[in-house]
Amino acid sequence: MATTLAGSTAEIGALADRILAASDALRSIPPLTGDRPGLTLADAYRVSAAVAERRVARGERPVGWKIGFTNRTIWDEYDVHAPIWGPVYDTTVSDGAGPLDLAPLVEPRIEPEIMLRFGRTPEPGMAAADLMDCIDAVGHGFEVVQSLYPDWRFRPEDTVAAFALHGRLRTGPWVEVRPDERPAWVEALETFSLRLARDGETQDEGRAANVLDGPLHACAHFVDGLADDPLARVVGPGDVVTTGTITRAFPVRPGETWTTTLSGIALPGCAITFA
Repeated sequence: MATTLAGSTAEIGALADRILAASDALRSIPPLTGDRPGLTLADAYRVSAAVAERRVARGERPVGWKIGFTNRTIWDEYDVHAPIWGPVYDTTVSDGAGPLDLAPLVEPRIEPEIMLRFGRTPEPGMAAADLMDCIDAVGHGFEVVQSLYPDWRFRPEDTVAAFALHGRLRTGPWVEVRPDERPAWVEALETFSLRLARDGETQDEGRAANVLDGPLHACAHFVDGLADDPLARVVGPGDVVTTGTITRAFPVRPGETWTTTLSGIALPGCAITFA
């Protein structure tokens, strides 16, 4: 019989345990909404918060956030038509050194993204230029997303509950933002373009506007939404926020090397090799 959560703290915790157990065992599970069609986004964010509590309790430390499904060009592909978000951790974020091991991930896919590092806490309702005043560095790199749900079939509520699909975040070099450069960054973050290649062969191209009209706009949407969801943590100084894939997401396999080339923004391209 289909059930709804109806505010049940016990069931929220049970779903969080189920998500973590599947991830730890590297196994797929049916979407939560399959037998819980009444699962709401508010319920799913409560599950996400319970997952985060458990990860912190076992020694992981939140270091920022990922925003997903900001790229409108892929909404129909996944049947998800609004952004989602969730925490990233010191155990899932790394710099650009060395191969990235895919073994701990389930059905991994690669997403080239713009990352923002905050020097001070942003406030809901900020316009892009105001948000830029809170950012002390901009970076580019890759999020490797994963799906505990077979063949990447799910509803938005399922994705929120399961780490917002986050697997790993590989950051490239950070470029510090000087106060006098902020207007130029605002413009660049709305107009740049990117090419994504696998083993030297172009797979896709994207542009800033794909991501809710630009990464700053995607981040502003997230800041507004975070004020309403139950994750009980705001964006703080030092937090990294990765703003969503600029191209389509692609399955990845050990031995592959993926690279990006950017135009119209003062950021270098990145490379990542998978083991």
